[in-house]
Amino acid sequence: MEKESPNRRVLRIGHRGACGHAPENTLASIEQAITLHCAFTEVDIRRTSDDELVLLHDERVDRTTNGRGCVSALTLPDIRKLDAGGGQSPPTLDDVLKAASGRIGLILELKAGGLAYDVCATVRANGFNGPVVYASFLQEELQHVRRVNPNAQTMILFSRLPMNPCAAAAKLHATHVGLRLDTVTEPLVTALHNDRLVVFAYTANQPAEISKMNVLGVDGIISDFPDLV
Repeated sequence: MEKESPNRRVLRIGHRGACGHAPENTLASIEQAITLHCAFTEVDIRRTSDDELVLLHDERVDRTTNGRGCVSALTLPDIRKLDAGGGQSPPTLDDVLKAASGRIGLILELKAGGLAYDVCATVRANGFNGPVVYASFLQEELQHVRRVNPNAQTMILFSRLPMNPCAAAAKLHATHVGLRLDTVTEPLVTALHNDRLVVFAYTANQPAEISKMNVLGVDGIISDFPDLV
């Protein structure tokens, strides 16, 4: 493989904050991403039983906190009582927008159906200062984002590649594509770039993986350890 161009700048993107350094999807983790000079941090959004938007990756709180149960069955006061590590409780989207505004870009991953309208409204109401990319594996959610905000940046996430990734992205009017790193190839990146799509790869945590993504020409690398990017 040829070495990447020294003039090409690959974006450093923290995963769930910078979760190799602090508990995932917490304000402490986002602060780590800011300290590490990330261009973006990616965070995961779900809805509580009382219709609050909170940062949690899984359907249940069991893995990432000292609590038990489905996020959708818990209220925000329930969530506030949980310890996600280091005394941190899972923050609300509103908390994150206020903490990150003017300091770091956000990739907001919509983890469940029915989030798009309220997430977009919350971002708008906060007057967030910085770039926002709305991301999801759920194509319908990205369609809803596009209806609410035709100028929004959206990223379709692919775990398995469809027959024609470029066509799938074009159908959604996506601006970004998120590729699992074991699916990234130079011809695919070139094809996506030819369609004026921004390509991010996830989740690269080993130096060899990060080096390979650089060589293959992606625009941004999502990592638990973004300082390695």
